[in-house]
This record gives sequence, C-alpha cells and structure tokens, in this order.
Amino acid sequence: MYETLQKEWSGPQVPIFIFPADETNVKIRREFNGKSGLAFRDKLFLFFSNHNTNEEIKAVLTHEYNHVCRLKKHQKAERNYTLLDAVLLEGMAENAVREYCGESALASWTTYYTDERLLKIVEQIIIPNRNLKRNEKKHSDILYGNGFYPKMSGYCAGYYLVKKYLNFTNLSTRAILGKDSIEFVKEYI
Repeated sequence: MYETLQKEWSGPQVPIFIFPADETNVKIRREFNGKSGLAFRDKLFLFFSNHNTNEEIKAVLTHEYNHVCRLKKHQKAERNYTLLDAVLLEGMAENAVREYCGESALASWTTYYTDERLLKIVEQIIIPNRNLKRNEKKHSDILYGNGFYPKMSGYCAGYYLVKKYLNFTNLSTRAILGKDSIEFVKEYI
C-alpha cells in the first residue's frame, strides 16, 4: 500500500516505524480502536494493537502518509501552521482514507455530527480561531475537542470542509495536497 500511495501522490520515501499501541490508554482503545499514528515531513510512526485488521492498518497508513505528502507539498513551515492548517491537514488525510480505502474504513469521528452542526462548528469555532498557532493551548483544545469544545471538533470540521470542497470541485485528494488552506474556507471569511 505504501508504494501505491507514494506513486499516486508523488510522495517522498520516508522511514516507517511501527510500534505496539498503548493498550492501557483508554482514549486510544475506545476512540481509535487501538491504533494511531504520528507523521512528520521525513518519517512516519504507526501504532497498532494485536486486534487491528489489515483494513485498519491500511487506513492508518493512508491517513498518516497523506500528512507526510501534505507537509511536503504545502510550502509552509510546520512552526507556522495555524489551527486552520491543522484542521485541513486532518480533513485531507481522512478524505484520502475515504477515497482509497472506502467509507467503511473511516474513523468513527467522521460521523459524530450532522452537516448542520459541522457548519456551525466551522463558522463559530474554526473560522474565528483559524490563526491560532500550534503552541497555543486553545489550538489543541479546538482540534481535539477538549474543555467545552465539541469532541474532535477540529478533525470533524476538517473532514467536512475537505469533503465539501472535493465534491464541489470534483477533484481528488491527490490534486489538493498543495492547495493553500484558505482556499477551503473562502466562502466563510
């Protein structure tokens, strides 16, 4: 799968490190079914439990490798990434899972909210806070839905925004890897 995605997205060759997931972590076990990943421009870390299926492994690899490709093609230094950039990074990656692995492989958080609720999250939370930097606490609170923010709000909003954009433009995830984040939210600003 890695070679297929690398060719399809004209992506870089990066080392992939695979580790066992922390099965004592309740959030990883419940919300992510014992799987997760961490992507950088030049490497990829994947974490799996013994019970993860080949389909789940393929979905995590697709999601995380999409991050690597976006980080390479989106010509912005990671230290300058804003909340909007992070939201769209997650949205692109999960839309890539939908495109390459199918709807059944999507993360459970993609179904948390209706489109109407997601529109409100975008307009009332994401857009007003779009320029928050990664080192600001509110950035991760919104992205993950900590505190009084809706659960996984940034991830969910990103999936919604990218899916909407892909449907409107009839493009593929490959075609949008280098697009500026502002392109996805012009109608809201």
